[in-house]
Amino acid sequence: MRNKRQKFVELAEARVNKAIKDMQLVGNLSNRSAYEFTEGDVKKVFSALQKALDSAKGRFNKDGDSGGGDFRL
Repeated sequence: MRNKRQKFVELAEARVNKAIKDMQLVGNLSNRSAYEFTEGDVKKVFSALQKALDSAKGRFNKDGDSGGGDFRL
């Protein structure tokens, strides 16, 4: 049986790499020849991403909040 450290490392690497790839895909939305968006849309997107990141980071503290929820423009 794997120990807790090994399991954490395995899952953290896979999930962080997936999150990085997904962030790159969000960046692809900046192509104005393919998409139409407003500055307000961009602010909402990055505000939601920052909130989710802050929530995830907070969960590593004892007073962390579970946060969550789906993003909508």
